[in-house]
Formats: sequence, C-alpha cells, structure tokens
Amino acid sequence: MEYQLKVELSVSPSEEELKAIGDGIAAFNEPFLPNDGAFDSGFRFALIVRNDSGDIVGGIQASVVWSYCVLELLWLSEGMRGSGVGSKLMHQLEDFAKEKGLSQIRTETLDFQAKPFYEKLGYRVYGELENIPKGHTTYFLAKNL
Repeated sequence: MEYQLKVELSVSPSEEELKAIGDGIAAFNEPFLPNDGAFDSGFRFALIVRNDSGDIVGGIQASVVWSYCVLELLWLSEGMRGSGVGSKLMHQLEDFAKEKGLSQIRTETLDFQAKPFYEKLGYRVYGELENIPKGHTTYFLAKNL
C-alpha cells in the first residue's frame, strides 16, 4: 500500500492542528507516563503583576508536563527588577506547583539573563549549550519541590 503524504509548514497553526498533534503524542505516551498530577500535560497558566493603573509590569508564563512545571517565561519591567517582585512570583509559582502535586520546576535562561537569580532560589544547572544562540550560553535549570 502506497501513501501519498503532503507535509505543510504552518507559521500559524490552528487550534485544531495543534490539538491533533498534542492528543496524538499524549495517546502514545499514556501507557508509559500516566498523568500523576492535577492537570494534563499541556495545561498553561500565568502569574500577572499589575501596577496601580492596571498596566502589566511583569509576570510568569508556565505549563505542566506530566508531573512537573515548565517555567517558560519570566519578565519584569525595568522598574520592577531588583524590588523583590521576581522572588515573590517564583515563590507563588512554587506554591501553586506544590498544591497541584507537581514534583519539579524546570526553566532555561541565557548567560545575560537570570542564572544567578534562579540559583539563589535553589535551582541547579543540569545542562548548558555553548554558543546557543550564537555568542551566548543557554543554561537549563531545575528545582525539586
């Protein structure tokens, strides 16, 4: 039996296309990695910091993969950096992850970003890629909860 396959590159995939891929890998993984947390893999959430005017001045974007949390993005506006807001956000993220039965938080950062900040909070480097992106080092960090 011969198949005629067509491969498409989409820079704006639909929710339906993304769901088909996510559901497919979830079905493949299920016998090996049953969900042991409060959320299915792929659950996304955020912690948002607003000023008195309601403007967003920082936040965290994260997701759940099996029984751990992936901290995808942490951003604070220039005026918020060094004020303790980042540490407060991280503690709230850790508390939320623990409440939901997650066992670990993982993230990555570049050499000019927040590696010392994460290490101060108990995250350990478990890998690094030199010259990725060119001229920089990417660090992969994790903290067991």
